[in-house]
Amino acid sequence: MKSVTVYSTPTCPYCHQLKEYLKENNVSFEDKDVATDAAARDEMVQKSGQLGVPVSDIDGEIVVGFDREKVSELLGLNA
Repeated sequence: MKSVTVYSTPTCPYCHQLKEYLKENNVSFEDKDVATDAAARDEMVQKSGQLGVPVSDIDGEIVVGFDREKVSELLGLNA
């Protein structure tokens, strides 16, 4: 099982879509709310170089936004 971290905010529709997609495919992930967690926000910016959400860290591979194709590829899922 790959290590998956999602950096998100509660009001971001793409964040909700990404997390729903992961749940539908039985992918467990850690969700970090960058709206309330300054350390998580700093971590996300360090990894991605930006403040936009969602950002996914899949075994060290960074995906900015909800890029279904890239996320699926990294997780070995059919998009």
